[in-house]
Amino acid sequence: MMQTLLCPYSDTSDSESEHEDSPSNGVSLTEGSASPMKADNARRTRDSTSSLAEPRARGRGRRTNTVSPTTPESKTDRVFIWDLDETIIIFHTLLTGSYATKYHKDAQNVVQLGFKMEEMVFNLADTHFFFNDIEECDQVHIDDVSSDDNGQDLSNYNFTSDGFHASAAGSGNLCLAAGVRGGVDWMRKLAFRYRKIKETYNNYRNSVGGLLGSNKREQWLQLRQEIEAVTDNWLTLANKCLTLINSRNNCVNVLVTTTQLIPALAKVLLFGLGNVFPIDNIYSATKIGKESCFERIVTRFGRNCTYVVIGDGQDEEAAAKTLNFPFWRITSHNEIAALYNALDMDFL
Repeated sequence: MMQTLLCPYSDTSDSESEHEDSPSNGVSLTEGSASPMKADNARRTRDSTSSLAEPRARGRGRRTNTVSPTTPESKTDRVFIWDLDETIIIFHTLLTGSYATKYHKDAQNVVQLGFKMEEMVFNLADTHFFFNDIEECDQVHIDDVSSDDNGQDLSNYNFTSDGFHASAAGSGNLCLAAGVRGGVDWMRKLAFRYRKIKETYNNYRNSVGGLLGSNKREQWLQLRQEIEAVTDNWLTLANKCLTLINSRNNCVNVLVTTTQLIPALAKVLLFGLGNVFPIDNIYSATKIGKESCFERIVTRFGRNCTYVVIGDGQDEEAAAKTLNFPFWRITSHNEIAALYNALDMDFL
């Protein structure tokens, strides 16, 4: 599994001053260096527009089902676990203006680009992924309520008139309390929605423009181009790494994000990442934290795999350290380029 080529997780208990002058984790994995703590790792939701640093209160939907198979997936040797915001895409720091400050960009323009993309994310989530219905019933994984699905044909099913949202409101929002379960009928309707989301994602993961329609497609393409220009091709660099990993038969990309699952799926599609992240490989750590998500991934792929965590924040770094996974820090373009070089030379 080439384990010997990977550096062990370096101890991050030393003072920050020891690392301040270090350029990055840089050129090779043998230079273990600590990730700086994110000043603000709160992820945005639609109600946080007026206060960018304050995340919206989350519903604590129950999680009684697990998608992890009883036997690990055996063909995979190496699993790359990615963070999303500020690792693969620049999103949160667009909205806060911190990216503009760090890279000396026009702050007003950068923030406006962030707001436009955020609006597009929530529009897609609401229009195609039932986010208005299931925001408080967020799950860790797309299949977490699949055991409540009876397999009914949904081709002519009317989601707008099945009474799902009204029944949830009338029952005091059944998803708010951990472990609280709705009635069989209500849970089945929730499972239907998640199945439909999965179908929509799979149908449009490589053709998002068809999902948006011609007018919004042009706006989306223009916005993507502007964001890529202002971020100096950050996503292009990250996507090169993802694509290279994806081309290997024995390696897999997995996404673990602190964004709620439904907006995360919308982000993945809108930033053109659907081709490298099958929906089964996307997890939301909003409710259970990154360490628990990593443990679910280990259960799924098995302990014989090598796991490499790639991110910019304290959450994923601490979880990687706890599980003794190598951690590659991404805080700059140079660190993404160094990661690509390590992958290209088969060091990872």
